[in-house]
Amino acid sequence: MIPAKTNPISTTTIREKDVESIVDWFDQHKQSFYILGWSYLSNQKQMEELFYRSIIQVQKEWPRYKNKTPFETWGTSIFIYNCRELSGDRSLQASEDSEPRQELFKALDQLKESEREAMVLTYIQGFSQEEAAHLLQVSAEKMKELLASGIQSLRNEMRPESTFNGCKEYKKDYIYYLERAMDRQKKIDFEIHIYHCQDCQEDLAAFQDVMLTMLDLTNLIEDLHVPYGFMEKVRARLTEKEIHRQQKNKKRKRMGLVFASVFALLMGVGFFTGAFAYVYYTWTEEDPELRYFLQQDLGKRLNLEAEDDGVKVKIKSVIADDVQTLVIYEIEDTGEDNQFVMNFGYGDGVFVENEYEIMSRETYPRFYPPDLESDINNKEKNVFKGKMSLLPLKEESGTIKLTITKLQKLIRDSSGRSGYWNYDNIENKTGEWSFEIPVTKRPSTEYALDDEVTEIEGIPLRFDKLIIAPTTTILQFGINNERIVKRIDSLNINNLEVNNKKIKAQMYGSSFWHSQQDVNWATYQTHFDPLFGEKPKEVHVQFKSANLTVEDTFIIELDDIREYPHTFEYAGSTISIDRMEVGDSTNFVLSNHEVENREYEWLQFNIVNESSFIDMNSEGVIVDKNGVVYEINNMPVPYEEIEQPRHLSTVQSVRFQGKNVNPKSLEIYGYSTTKYLDDVVKISLE
Repeated sequence: MIPAKTNPISTTTIREKDVESIVDWFDQHKQSFYILGWSYLSNQKQMEELFYRSIIQVQKEWPRYKNKTPFETWGTSIFIYNCRELSGDRSLQASEDSEPRQELFKALDQLKESEREAMVLTYIQGFSQEEAAHLLQVSAEKMKELLASGIQSLRNEMRPESTFNGCKEYKKDYIYYLERAMDRQKKIDFEIHIYHCQDCQEDLAAFQDVMLTMLDLTNLIEDLHVPYGFMEKVRARLTEKEIHRQQKNKKRKRMGLVFASVFALLMGVGFFTGAFAYVYYTWTEEDPELRYFLQQDLGKRLNLEAEDDGVKVKIKSVIADDVQTLVIYEIEDTGEDNQFVMNFGYGDGVFVENEYEIMSRETYPRFYPPDLESDINNKEKNVFKGKMSLLPLKEESGTIKLTITKLQKLIRDSSGRSGYWNYDNIENKTGEWSFEIPVTKRPSTEYALDDEVTEIEGIPLRFDKLIIAPTTTILQFGINNERIVKRIDSLNINNLEVNNKKIKAQMYGSSFWHSQQDVNWATYQTHFDPLFGEKPKEVHVQFKSANLTVEDTFIIELDDIREYPHTFEYAGSTISIDRMEVGDSTNFVLSNHEVENREYEWLQFNIVNESSFIDMNSEGVIVDKNGVVYEINNMPVPYEEIEQPRHLSTVQSVRFQGKNVNPKSLEIYGYSTTKYLDDVVKISLE
């Protein structure tokens, strides 16, 4: 139950396997972390978000990790940080989805946060007081105070009618004494006082009762099991993130050549109309994205350079707004024919030394995967041009002290697929490239959409605002979460059409937004390519797909089944209970190999029994929008070539511990599904 005590993770393994080894470690300790999460949170939606965020953050913060602290302690501290963040995030708190609290958690909810954390880590999670103090970043003495005050607060809750008149100077020693941590002479003095003081005797006895009650109630929490399929849902979200990361960018069309006579005419006109910069950059900047920013006067050419071990890094320009600080760079290998990219962006070998002084932490940097198909990145074998997102500036201007310590070598896939990046054999280039970059933030424009409401799959959808920033265009919208039978977990938008111009949604374009106007609405933002021009009069939103959870309870009494396999109908499919083998352990297997036109992707179920499961496994396939099936085991799966993939389970199995365990019933709560959309909604801005 204690993550710091079992199955230590190898830091070498993390470097080799990256996020997968982190997911495996969380999977190994999911029971312990699940209980820890419930001491802060109150529903499954929050719990899934908690595990997902923690895994992503451990991966992101890995370059900063120092081996001076055990990985288990470091990882747990990140988990606790996310517990705190989510416990105050009202957008994930829906009373309809809240579950009954364990009695111990109800009692702990009455404590101050610092007292509750000290109690949970010490008495429920089983950390030593020194480890818990390190996690909470308090001194050992402060840890003792928090435990003592927490127990006293619980005692007052449990015995509200009692009065406790123990001597104040001895109260702080109760824990030392009961945990047998006192030195011999102090223990003798303490016991002499207790022997002669009736009030302290009663106070100490009540204090000890609370500690014993904590231990008894802690044992009851063992019944709080991680639901079947919980980690699979977290993995599915991570898989979706990986799919988006590997998808290729669409080719940008290069501008056609202009007749020399037209160029001469425009150059002449430019001196009088201000069009000179536009024409100049049209002919002198080959990077179409940077050319666009320069033509709009949103950035300036910087061409800052730093070189180490034959690799030259050039910062070509920086465009900043309230959403992000976009760095456009070029990397050249001056000695060999290698292409290098920033290691998946900010945080992985890329750091801003003065981040806390000049940058806002109210948002997260965007992720931009390398553009492997563009002409400019296929022109020279030793040069790569890309972009990277940093946090936005706090003030209108500033100087960013950027340090790069690691670059990633670009290895094209041997299969020859255009634009495919080989993720299996990663090579890094270490060094140090430092820059001081002057930056000026550009303004953004917001358009209120007057909370216009439509429906997707019968669920209300509200449009809040359109934000046009220099580096991106953002549509903010809300999804109603009052209905619990069917709910939208995520909504994917294909494009926006503004002023007769279509702009595509960016990779990693959808995000959860923390600002919450109404507890019944979850707010999201989708990012699109930049948009400039005259004031928009109307917006057309074209949807792509919706990921839903459908609650549909179905119960099968297993005692009534006489032979296996046993089939039943659910969600429009014929599902088979292949077998239930009872012996030294019990194996339960569900399967459905029919994937054509299938309604559900994953079943959410529980098996009622007298023993806890010890092993869960699943098999599945990926099916694209056109019904083409991809076997997951046939790696590498060409995610970048799959159109709107669905991950369908074909086999879900559970193994229970103990001899002759006889499960009583199969309870299916519901299922997850994806609906492809082609809806277009028109929104007027006038």
